[in-house]
Amino acid sequence: MKYTTLPNTDTKVSKICLGTMTWGNQNTEAEGHEQMDYALDNGVNFFDVAELYPVPANAETYGDTERIIGTWFKKTGNRDKVVLASKIAGGGDYTAHIRNGGLNKENLIDAIDKSLQRLQTDYIDLYQLHWPNRGVNVFGLRDYPFKTASNEAENYLEILETLNGFIKQGKIKHIGLSNETPWGTMKYLQASEQYNLPKPVTIQNSYSMIHRGYEVGMSEVSMRENIGLLAYSPLAQGILTGKYLDGNLPEGARGTLFPRFVARYKGDLSTKAVAKYLEIAKKHNLTLTELSLAFINQLPFVTSNIIGATKMSQLKENINSINIDLSDEILKEIEAVHAEIPNPAP
Repeated sequence: MKYTTLPNTDTKVSKICLGTMTWGNQNTEAEGHEQMDYALDNGVNFFDVAELYPVPANAETYGDTERIIGTWFKKTGNRDKVVLASKIAGGGDYTAHIRNGGLNKENLIDAIDKSLQRLQTDYIDLYQLHWPNRGVNVFGLRDYPFKTASNEAENYLEILETLNGFIKQGKIKHIGLSNETPWGTMKYLQASEQYNLPKPVTIQNSYSMIHRGYEVGMSEVSMRENIGLLAYSPLAQGILTGKYLDGNLPEGARGTLFPRFVARYKGDLSTKAVAKYLEIAKKHNLTLTELSLAFINQLPFVTSNIIGATKMSQLKENINSINIDLSDEILKEIEAVHAEIPNPAP
């Protein structure tokens, strides 16, 4: 395994982060425990969860993924071996079964205390804001929705002051953002500097070979402001394994069970790009999964690559991607496809 640190901290994290959003839906508690055992044994010390998991989110399963991690901590006593990240859900209809009102002091307090209880721990290493209250171009929306976006942005000072209180209480160690834009990220950074409050150290946004929008503005923010990307959906919800090519719908696959979650990645141009990336992988005796993950692992603005799996064979392949180094020739071939079909998936 390779390691880095959360920016501006001495917290060492593996370059591969274990994503957990299928546990409690596609995966059982026992399977989640097996994945954590294997990941930790193979050097992965960074786990990411969220209060709303598993996905699809609903009232019946709300918090179950955190509970699965909590029972594993209790069973194994491995809490001190793991850097744990979780998130408070943003507002909107999708999370109306959790609470209303989005990101404010009252909701932050409610969320952190419930997460700690489910996780059976006294602290969370990295606490993240899952998505902004205001309308932004995330979750398949390519462009900024200026016609419908709320004119009212988050109360950055209230949020940071509340999170600072959690740090002083020992409930969290560091803070991070998720699904944020360059503007939103800079607002948090400016407020943290102006009022001497904790600075976000990471941002968890989607990134894959068919969705490289992060490079348009956020990568510069990452590198100049030292706020690391935690890349999620690096395989574009499984599209970049190649298993959906030629119209295939594998039994039990996420795209088969929950087609709306992968629809954003399955357009004609995305399919064309995936086929071309598959050709590159085959040419160099790699799987498409290995190529896709290894590409992200080597990016200078990436702190950790969040992988997720429903099968142990997938988990092993994903973790092993850290041992694959892409040659300059392979990287040039990837860039040639990107130049021809840039960011086909929003």
